[in-house]
Amino acid sequence: MLRVIRLGAWAAVVVLATVLLLSLAGIHFPGQQTASLPLAASIGGPFELASTRGGTISSESLKGKPMAVFFGYTFCPDVCPTTLLDLSTAIKHLGADADSMNFVFISVDPARDTIEQLQLYLSSFDPHIVGATGTEVQIADVTRRYRAIYEKVTSKDGYTINHTATTYLMDAQGRFHSTLSYQEKPENVVAKLKRLISGV
Repeated sequence: MLRVIRLGAWAAVVVLATVLLLSLAGIHFPGQQTASLPLAASIGGPFELASTRGGTISSESLKGKPMAVFFGYTFCPDVCPTTLLDLSTAIKHLGADADSMNFVFISVDPARDTIEQLQLYLSSFDPHIVGATGTEVQIADVTRRYRAIYEKVTSKDGYTINHTATTYLMDAQGRFHSTLSYQEKPENVVAKLKRLISGV
């Protein structure tokens, strides 16, 4: 029970840290379009990682469709499965429109999250979601570009990773559009994704 409480507290810390980070970047209203806000253009950028669908996945290969990208790891006890389940539910509500988007789960735990591990993990969620991983250097680079935070926390049982709980929404040209907050209301999530798909 104590472990659950501690994990919940860490999740709250991660969410708060994310809000503060985005505020510092000039992104005061997650969920609204941010093209005119300071430093919005500095979120995102080129990357190339190994894909659960074989080969590589890159910022270039994803262009042409808007994207939802979430940073997490498969051994995550709460934030990651909750977020991926919420995304899966939203994807079902989108119906055929979901094919007009890319959904990417980037691991911040490359030491344990092999392609095989990611494939097994993501089999529990909507198949639209593709997993990506890479070397420590590659993951550090892509998280820096997205202004995402992750930190390894060691314990007697191994380690966990504190990480940004925000889902980043990028437009079809790879530019930052808006965000989804952790456990945001389902109707809001669907509405934001529809606006992103329509280019509004």
